[in-house]
Amino acid sequence: MSHHGLSLRTAWPVAVLIGLAGAAYTAWVLEVVLSTGLNPIETYVSELAAQDQPLGGLFRATDFTAGLLAFAGGLPALLGLLRHAASRRPWAVVGWAGVTLFGAATAADAWLPLSCTPTADPVCAARETAGLVPATHQAHAISSSLAMTGALTGVVALTVAARRYGWFAPLARYGPALVVLELLATVWTLSAIALFTAGRGTWALGAGQRLQVLFVALWLGLLAYSVHKERRTRVPDAGRPPVHGEGLPRAHAEHRPPAPAEHQPRARKAHRR
Repeated sequence: MSHHGLSLRTAWPVAVLIGLAGAAYTAWVLEVVLSTGLNPIETYVSELAAQDQPLGGLFRATDFTAGLLAFAGGLPALLGLLRHAASRRPWAVVGWAGVTLFGAATAADAWLPLSCTPTADPVCAARETAGLVPATHQAHAISSSLAMTGALTGVVALTVAARRYGWFAPLARYGPALVVLELLATVWTLSAIALFTAGRGTWALGAGQRLQVLFVALWLGLLAYSVHKERRTRVPDAGRPPVHGEGLPRAHAEHRPPAPAEHQPRARKAHRR
């Protein structure tokens, strides 16, 4: 088991699952080539999967797939840390827990679709305000909030972990930029939702939310690549001390000077004691 909770055997499937989750989470871009009848600048992403939409079944399926893949990828990493290094790696534990929560809540989203499209249909909006829509609307709002909370937690905490613990070099390098972009898109989305709820228009709610979702998907792809790249880095086996130069870059291992000869007998004597 490596220092970041992923063994060489589990790192590859985790990388594949997280990468596929990021790809499935961008299925909404199909609205560019498919006729959905919804304005992507003004409407919720989740309205593509509403029950009254002709392509709702397709987008519900891709949401469920993305959530299931993210959950299946995040859970082994979280359990590995909890078994081996939780007390020393709190940022990583919180981050993988966020990815796992994101996956579970996103999958739940697909089973709790909206019945209609409140930003595009005034009748639907009026029914929602009057509480005349199915209970799945409220449940969907809760699951969506949990999904984005998990995503934000994972994005921030695992990026901090990568920089603090010296893991996942690509994530440590490029993750902070995605964190900033994700937080800006989230502020935009939440502000637009508040204004829409107050009856003051949509304020390009759809554009903000699509950017928010896009940055999460890009971050998942970056995480998957980082896990895959880390897997190729040789680390000492758990339970035995590293041999000379093991776990160091090759240049350091080859050029590290040997111990002075006069210290070697003393080291052997100390070993016999």
